[in-house]
Amino acid sequence: MAPVGLTSAEVQERVAAGKVNVVESRGSRSVADILRTNLLTRFNAIMSVMLAIVLVFGHLPDALFGLVMIANAVIGIVQELRAKYTLDKLRVLVIPNVTVIRDGAEREIPMDEIVLDDVVEVSTGDQIPADGIVIDTRGVQVDESLLTGEADPVHKDVGDQILSGSFVVAGSAMARITAVGDDSYAQHLAAEAREFTLTKSALREGIDSILRVVTWILVPIAALLLWSQFRAGHSIGDALVSTVAGVVGMVPQGLVLLVSMALAVAVIRLGQRRALVQELPAVETLARVDVVCADKTGTLTTGSIRHRDTVPIGDHDADDLAEALAAMAAADPHPNPTMQGIADVYQEPPEWGVEAFRPFSSATKFSAVRFDDGRTWVIGAPEIVLGRSHPDVLEHLRSVASSGDRVLVVAVTGEPIPEDEHVLPANLEPFGYVTFAEEIRDDAPETIGYFVDQHVTLKVISGDSDATVGAIATGVGVPNADRSIDARTLPPEGSAGFTAAVNDDAVFGRVTPDQKRSMVVALQDEGHTVAMTGDGVNDVLALKKADIGIAMGSGAPATRAVAQIVLLDNRFASLPYVVAEGRRVIANMERVASLFVSKTVYAAILAVAIGFAGWSFPLLPRHLTLIGSLTIGIPAFFLSFESTDEPVREGAFRRVMRFAIPSGVIAATAAYGVYAAAGALARDPIVDRSATTITMVLVGLWILIELISPLTPKRAALVGSMFALFTVVLVVPFGREFFHLVIPPIEIIGVILGAALAAGFALHHALRLMDHHGGDWVPWLKETGE
Repeated sequence: MAPVGLTSAEVQERVAAGKVNVVESRGSRSVADILRTNLLTRFNAIMSVMLAIVLVFGHLPDALFGLVMIANAVIGIVQELRAKYTLDKLRVLVIPNVTVIRDGAEREIPMDEIVLDDVVEVSTGDQIPADGIVIDTRGVQVDESLLTGEADPVHKDVGDQILSGSFVVAGSAMARITAVGDDSYAQHLAAEAREFTLTKSALREGIDSILRVVTWILVPIAALLLWSQFRAGHSIGDALVSTVAGVVGMVPQGLVLLVSMALAVAVIRLGQRRALVQELPAVETLARVDVVCADKTGTLTTGSIRHRDTVPIGDHDADDLAEALAAMAAADPHPNPTMQGIADVYQEPPEWGVEAFRPFSSATKFSAVRFDDGRTWVIGAPEIVLGRSHPDVLEHLRSVASSGDRVLVVAVTGEPIPEDEHVLPANLEPFGYVTFAEEIRDDAPETIGYFVDQHVTLKVISGDSDATVGAIATGVGVPNADRSIDARTLPPEGSAGFTAAVNDDAVFGRVTPDQKRSMVVALQDEGHTVAMTGDGVNDVLALKKADIGIAMGSGAPATRAVAQIVLLDNRFASLPYVVAEGRRVIANMERVASLFVSKTVYAAILAVAIGFAGWSFPLLPRHLTLIGSLTIGIPAFFLSFESTDEPVREGAFRRVMRFAIPSGVIAATAAYGVYAAAGALARDPIVDRSATTITMVLVGLWILIELISPLTPKRAALVGSMFALFTVVLVVPFGREFFHLVIPPIEIIGVILGAALAAGFALHHALRLMDHHGGDWVPWLKETGE
């Protein structure tokens, strides 16, 4: 008797009681979390204290850095909310639907509308939506590796438990749901099944390292500077304001904002290209990829297959073969695309009673049906079904496969189907074969060409015949595709020979799901950053293990659940754009970080030098805001959105420090020298501060030029506009009054220009020297890996 499931009234009762399968979306951040991470930061706390000091003891214009802090937070919140909106809108498209039985009828509902005690139906490729008990099964096998780490599929019989987060690799079943939402097993394991390990962000780790260093040095330098201001005879209020001026320049408050904003904007841009990013750092990691492992079906091909031919073997009759194929297709309650292709052609099956059924599995690569006439029919990969027997038939079928067609052999025997799903029935006799044509994606050759040009190594790994895979890979331009490897001939997984073969060859056929995962691991063990693309349930283990898993939007629900990026338009050609977006983020963030850290270095050195000298600090907080905005903040904002296709190189943190340290030292030296000279010549605090401010702006623009060289017209316009803005501040009386500046006497202008030119000359040669020697005299600045 078929289950009737819940009634509509029973469903409503459970919805009202909150017994619904709702969990927080993977990768989705709540609005509260976005607000908290943008507002409640250590540097916002520091800046808020300094803002309060200025508002109490200083002048309102000196609190300008507070507006910058607020603007940073607002921009960050707005961009992250936009990214969240984009993600949430796209995520609706990939929430899998589930077949449930309600009021005695089947219906499709989103996974998050399942309620407790629902009866659900799952089949090959489906992710188990919630915990349940099996009440009916047709040879169902479940992979629980995402939960338990055990890769072997598990047979489930009536009464067995199935767990959310696992997925069906063969057969089908009906189950009654016993736990939903946060009560499910996967949620008790911190949602390991879908979140498992968040993508590592080297960019954010590097920024965090910089912020930790700044935090460590901030307090002692502030204490030194405050002590020196008291020594210089300042009142408590003036000493505190001067200390704020020295410390505020050390805080790279816009750096974290720009990193978060760049990633958020990347997500929005990719969303416009129908690419759903389920983990923000995935954009960055994909840019670091140097090996792409692609499944053939659904990646190089469209995933749709078309029946081409049915051919009997030997003296067997074509009508008998067609009748057997029709019966086998009708016996499969949830046919895969290949079996569906057979069913579409042979639509009038004979009335043969089914005694036993073995569904197709990617691990076994065959399907079997025993009918009530005493015959067992098997269809599957020729090398698997026929083994070492019938070598002439195998050789012929291999030659057929070399044209690029998918080839399945049909065999018959009088023996029953063994209980062990990995064992074939005995005494199989080849009866015929079926060929299918796969449609190669129009954009595949161009996409492959892009990766080849970018020196990204391509590996094609598929469960199909190596002859078929090799023919298609050759057709789309995969390098070294003329040599295709049957994965069954590879050395044992994890061995040195296996690792060498995976790294040396490019095309592999007859690959099992476990082997796909092992291949990814073998490449990672050799230091590669690996992306895996796929759309089938046989790709799930490899997608999970790869540095970046990329699923097609039309793929199995299980693949979309574990992938970090889902291509909703199913276009392999979207990958180059995704890679380019990641490279843009990383390259631009490295430049931006170099600017901000340069400012931190020169502000720290100047503060220490002034502290030990016992002088009044040469800048007001408003001066630091002006300098930082014109030479760092505004340029960094525009630089963070520049297009670039530079390959990602390791050692970003060291490159940032190798640029920032000499830049900061030279800038601080120039400012200190001009301040000392102006003090000796003018003996007027406002002239001294104006001279120091002008020097810092000029040297800051030198630093900017060195960072973005060679100058393109857009970059030159950016530098020119910053200089023009500063000129306006100096020339317009309101600007001079607001920022408490004057135009210095001619002799001090000469000192400023001389110091700026000397700083520019020293900066250029110091950076060339650092590039040439790679920081050899400072071990931690050497050009090595991260």
